[in-house]
Amino acid sequence: MMDLEQYKQILEFSPNMIWRSNLSTECDYFNKTWFNFTGRTMEEENGFGWTEGIHPDDYDRCVKTYLENFKIQHPFEMDYRLKRHDGQYRWINDRGVPFYDKNKTFIGFIGSCMDVTEKIEGQRLKEMAQNDALCQTYNRQYSHELLEEVYNQAREAGLPLSILMMDIDEFKNINDKYGHSAGDVVLTKVAAAVKSEMRELDILGRYGGDEFLIGLVHTNAEAARMVAERIRTAIAEAEIVVSNEVQVNVTVSIGVRCLQNEMTLDELIKNADKKLYEAKAEGKNIVKV
Repeated sequence: MMDLEQYKQILEFSPNMIWRSNLSTECDYFNKTWFNFTGRTMEEENGFGWTEGIHPDDYDRCVKTYLENFKIQHPFEMDYRLKRHDGQYRWINDRGVPFYDKNKTFIGFIGSCMDVTEKIEGQRLKEMAQNDALCQTYNRQYSHELLEEVYNQAREAGLPLSILMMDIDEFKNINDKYGHSAGDVVLTKVAAAVKSEMRELDILGRYGGDEFLIGLVHTNAEAARMVAERIRTAIAEAEIVVSNEVQVNVTVSIGVRCLQNEMTLDELIKNADKKLYEAKAEGKNIVKV
């Protein structure tokens, strides 16, 4: 059976960074792994000294999470950036739990931290590869991949699936008249308006330029038309401020196609795109099913 000294050694040389706080919420213990990471001393880290290493953008969230959970004696888990001994900020996953004495009296928190920088940055790179950073939608490639799965499921199970192709009317004129920064504002506002009319299971991708691809899962033609009309109306009624003194109103044209006998997703998208061109030809600000 291990004695107290052996337990202390296990804590000191654990691969995880270990900390402890007392009833005052101040930290009074860090293990050797912590000090090896931060390059600081117990005198520097003691109390709330350890927070000096938190990235300024994460500081308020980190301290708030810690104090709020300490107050209610509730376990917590959070990620934040902490300065390493070489000055580089690293992402830390910090898990804290309340601990008690042998009489089950609460006497503080104990926590364990791991460097998860590679995991978080890898996830961010994955999201960058999947998303359109400007519009906060999926990009063309990833939205197509998601729709391919939905299309195959719909074909196999005989379920409805509707595709909407949407284009901002006269978008080039906005860029020419107000500049590309104004065009970017319009794109973001239009994308937000579309998302507000969609369900979580639906798929929105920026198809290119000012064109968007929308997949309405388990949705027939009539229901898709209603969604498209809500989107068209919401955008037409939106007052988009592109600078301090400039407000623009934009409209969109939408082509709708519900899966019928299309043998591929690309064929279904192409048919929705044909309806979009019909809407454009008939005067714009139109939904064409």
